[in-house]
Amino acid sequence: MESKNYNPGIKCHVNTCHYYAQGDHCTAQKIEVQHRDARNSSETDCETFKPGSNMS
Repeated sequence: MESKNYNPGIKCHVNTCHYYAQGDHCTAQKIEVQHRDARNSSETDCETFKPGSNMS
């Protein structure tokens, strides 16, 4: 699910994610956002998140 390029339409600030690229970009080919019945952004989660190698 990884690409060397990033999708300019996706901005990501989670620098601990495997798909994070410098400049707050996401290199995943697609993303999945969960919870179906969310009513605001705090009730959503990025299911695509994968811990990066820089996590301690």
